[in-house]
Amino acid sequence: MLRTIDLRGTRPSPIEMLALVPRAATDVAAALEPARALIDDVRARGEAALLDQAERFDRVRPAAVRVGADELAAARDALRPDVRRAVESTVERVRAASAAQVPDPERTVLATGAVVEQRWQPVGRVGLYVPGGKAVYPSSVVMNVVPAQAAGVRSIALASPAQAAHGGRIHPTIAGVAALLGIDEVYAMGGAGAIGAFAYGVPDLGLEPVQRVTGPGNVFVAAAKRVVQGVTGIDAEAGPTDILVIADDAADADYVASDLVSQAEHDELAAAVLVTDSADFAERVLERLAVRATETRHSERVRVALEGAQSAVVLVDDLEQAADFANAFGAEHLEIQVRDAEAVLARIDNAGAIFIGPYSPVSLGDYAAGSNHVLPTGGQSRYAAGLSAATFLRPQQVVRYDEAALREVAHVIATLSEEEDLPAHGEAVTARFGERS
Repeated sequence: MLRTIDLRGTRPSPIEMLALVPRAATDVAAALEPARALIDDVRARGEAALLDQAERFDRVRPAAVRVGADELAAARDALRPDVRRAVESTVERVRAASAAQVPDPERTVLATGAVVEQRWQPVGRVGLYVPGGKAVYPSSVVMNVVPAQAAGVRSIALASPAQAAHGGRIHPTIAGVAALLGIDEVYAMGGAGAIGAFAYGVPDLGLEPVQRVTGPGNVFVAAAKRVVQGVTGIDAEAGPTDILVIADDAADADYVASDLVSQAEHDELAAAVLVTDSADFAERVLERLAVRATETRHSERVRVALEGAQSAVVLVDDLEQAADFANAFGAEHLEIQVRDAEAVLARIDNAGAIFIGPYSPVSLGDYAAGSNHVLPTGGQSRYAAGLSAATFLRPQQVVRYDEAALREVAHVIATLSEEEDLPAHGEAVTARFGERS
């Protein structure tokens, strides 16, 4: 079911290791022009374009793009009690973890009268995207909204695709959770058009442009984010989900198999990768995987994902090489199930979120751990981080020098400005001390 990449007896260089990493055959670049056309359509025709796009892609035409306050309140009140309790528990944990991500202001005194202050300023307005597609994601509402609120964002708008099964409304659970979190600006719009609407605004909807767009989506959402970068900030170009498990023969094969299946059920392009130094353990996992994949509800989707080029069993000589492979892969979700997990963890540089031990499955992070599940996919964790309160914050330095402190460094400024052939820089300082041109 999973193909095998056998690295035993080899020591690939970093560049060779990158070439060995299994990846899904997705190309955001190929979706750029279609995404750009949809965004341009929204810029030109506003709400009418969004309604037409919903009819085209979501197979339903909403009565209106803006979700009314009455609909939001009704959806909140109609949440099943057990769902509401689960959401509230998740919110509490994510809010606590997100609050811990907000840095305290710092004040550095460099000399008497010379102070540089570091403050963290939230963006004023954000657009949060919650996908539709193969599943319903109330948890993604929580994971987007709560960190923005923890960061102090004042204005939050949320979009989710119109649902044919619900008469052109967004999914009622999405609407209900948004209302539960106090979000009253919600739009039934999806795909690239929604990202463009957030970036440029839609005057006939009263939708003002945002300063940052976050949230997962399909390849067209990822392409749209690339298109609008520079007009607005983005979190990441999220693609199909991935999981990489580092395990030795002390791990439970059934646990590992169930975790691989849990992510494979997201999408046919989801990546499920096991890295182990034990061929016997790999065989046990494959045996359990065959059973788990067959018995789960979305078995056909899981089968396609596991048989795809993006999924594999990777055999290595030792756990040091396992960590090297994991760093090259840059997993969205990395599980470490080995005897000495701390030793392996110490060698890990690249991962969106890391789950240690047999009782920290990725599913825990998807819902109730308190961590955020909006994470960099497709190897982006090699240079990017997951969604957090920091996503919505900008570090700003505030400089406070008095006359004596400026006089003390005036010669430094004059010397460097002259060396850079920018003498007016130095003159802007000397002018304050009676030297005029």
